[in-house]
Amino acid sequence: MFLSEKQIKDYQTDGVIIVKDIFKKWIEPLRKGFQKVLDNPSKHGRENVNDNNGRFFEDYCNWERIEEFKDCIFNSHGAQIVAEATNSKSSQIFHEHIFIKEPSTFKETPWHQDMPYYCVDGNDTGSFWIPLDEVDNKNNLKLILGSHKWQKLIRPTKWSNNQSWYQDDSSFMDLPPLEEFEKNILIPELNLGDAVLFNFKIVHGSTGNNTSKSRRAFSMRFIGDDVKYIDRGGPTSPPFYGINLETGDVMREDWFPKVFNN
Repeated sequence: MFLSEKQIKDYQTDGVIIVKDIFKKWIEPLRKGFQKVLDNPSKHGRENVNDNNGRFFEDYCNWERIEEFKDCIFNSHGAQIVAEATNSKSSQIFHEHIFIKEPSTFKETPWHQDMPYYCVDGNDTGSFWIPLDEVDNKNNLKLILGSHKWQKLIRPTKWSNNQSWYQDDSSFMDLPPLEEFEKNILIPELNLGDAVLFNFKIVHGSTGNNTSKSRRAFSMRFIGDDVKYIDRGGPTSPPFYGINLETGDVMREDWFPKVFNN
């Protein structure tokens, strides 16, 4: 066991825990893999700043071609930690995701949940956010504790124009006013090698980067026992075209391999 009973309980209650030191030896390899993606982005690579005010780039689903990412996913303790946190017997890789905010990038990452963008539904989920550069209170992820238990998912939007992601968004709700949740905002204290682990339904966002250094982060996302496919009525993010599943089906292991099995 890597997690204490308290951490497992906190994950169920808050939807968020901090895992210390577990990825120390992976920082340099992940930086190397990160640079490979910057040098050769995938078809999913996206620039989120279109003017001269810095750079906010992201890319995902590169783990099969970037050996450093694959090595971390399959040989770190991440998958086991998610299984422990969710009381799952096994965990599958869903996908990985990288982000970079260059110095003087003022664009914030808006409050959102990951789950509404995804083709999965369930509670046994875990996303690691692993900073590859030093972060502090002014240059960090922000998470709303307990938001994985909100009665509805938050309406997903396209960050470039704030339009709804799906044509039919009637099953979602708007983000509540800030004063309703500001007391529950966590800004984690993280050193290199630490990570935040959070449920796909946790509302989170991040500041811009007003420092003089790049802020790189690597995320890897795992699904546990109760997670099933859901058809959201349009392309998701990632899109996973041709997945050939119907709502309620288990996620196919040829696309989303089991990484940990107890």
